[in-house]
Amino acid sequence: MTTIAERLSAVSQRIKAAAQDAGRNPDSVTLLAVSKRKPLKDIEAALALGLRAFGENYVREGVEKIQGLAQSRPGHGAQWHYIGPIQSNKTAPIAEHFDWVQSLDRAKLAQRLNDQRPSHLNPLQICIQVNISGESSKSGLAPEEVETLAALVASLPHLELRGLMAIPKATDDQEEQHRQFAAMKALFDRLKEKHPQIDTLSMGMSGDLEAAIMEGATMVRLGTALFGTRTD
Repeated sequence: MTTIAERLSAVSQRIKAAAQDAGRNPDSVTLLAVSKRKPLKDIEAALALGLRAFGENYVREGVEKIQGLAQSRPGHGAQWHYIGPIQSNKTAPIAEHFDWVQSLDRAKLAQRLNDQRPSHLNPLQICIQVNISGESSKSGLAPEEVETLAALVASLPHLELRGLMAIPKATDDQEEQHRQFAAMKALFDRLKEKHPQIDTLSMGMSGDLEAAIMEGATMVRLGTALFGTRTD
């Protein structure tokens, strides 16, 4: 049976090789472990292997894990990223418990997250989600709408604009993979001209991480490749 340690080793080698092929330092790419539908013991195992960034898609499940890890591993140093769709009635627990939100795509939600972020916590780190493939089934802003929301996020005291996130259209066509990721990198570079502090371009999953890294991803999001098949 393949272990998390063995999967992490294989994934790390892929990231290293992709970064080297792109002429980049492998350390410039962060691995976000997507831990949805996986038990707390798997997160504890990943933490023991050196992973620190974990992504959750479901608010209640994520909060339970955040609280559970705080009890079982005090001072663990993990970062929790909310990467799922945001419902207006769920912004409070997101603002209260998570460190990052990567799926922001509406001004109303930005304002709610800002207003509900506890003042004793550091600002909530924000990536704006972009629907780079224009699919009607996907969340995210059209590229031309990004700057307006970015300006709002940058103006809110309890949020910190960090960059962009995308889930491009799934395809085995490598040329199309590169095209979508290159469009995201171009959008990121334009946004960075106005907001030079941004540093995060979150794109690429198990099937396309090589193309994403070649085109400039600073964070790739992997779940099954690390934890095995989910139970959802």
